Amino acid sequence: MTTIENKLQQIHERIAAACAQAGRASGSVQLLSVSKTFGADAVREAVLAGERSFGENYIQEGVEKIAAVRAMGLPGGEALQWHCIGPIQSNKTRLVAEHFDWAQTVDRLKIAERLSAQRPEGLAPLQVCIQLNVDGGETKAGVAPQQALELAAAIVRLPRLALRGVMSIPDDAPGFEAQREVHARAAAVFAQIRASGLPGLERFDTVSMGMTGDLEAAVAAGSTMVRVGSGIFGQRDYAPR
Repeated sequence: MTTIENKLQQIHERIAAACAQAGRASGSVQLLSVSKTFGADAVREAVLAGERSFGENYIQEGVEKIAAVRAMGLPGGEALQWHCIGPIQSNKTRLVAEHFDWAQTVDRLKIAERLSAQRPEGLAPLQVCIQLNVDGGETKAGVAPQQALELAAAIVRLPRLALRGVMSIPDDAPGFEAQREVHARAAAVFAQIRASGLPGLERFDTVSMGMTGDLEAAVAAGSTMVRVGSGIFGQRDYAPR
């Protein structure tokens, strides 16, 4: 068993235990393996261990990695899903629209409109999550919770996009209860949008929150997708590439 395979097993066990503790079904939380800063060979190990969903923060790096992994011709490689989970600037929307399956960090209408216009017609609709700023920090990405429903109403009208849910990246909180409380704010916004009766929410089913250090609290608060990187691939080297 490789190191990555072993760590993946440990993460899946943590997710299953968190679901049991929260009284949730064991398969109700999906793992998104965050492969940013790690090469295609690390993704290959994860794919061979059974993983199919990968998250990338740096768009250009992600595009190059997607191509490299596809060129490997891995068994099951045709079923891989690639999620953009980093900030999306206007000059990078075409890369996201053309190469990724999901864009989880949509926090303003301009970005959604560009993704919609630039999504190739031959591809399936781009799956989209609204990024929430549940901490209220002025310098943080994400739409304010009280503005999320308005943004959702605009996104569902755009072609070639499918609004799937919300995501959040809160600051670290001290302890399980504090972590659960801040995640619960994002889950409440998800519930508000889902209950709004907006058309186009047939597959509005994703609450993307929780990472290596706080996945248990996120699951307790209602997460359906946890984004784990260092817990699978190890500590990152952020030296200039």
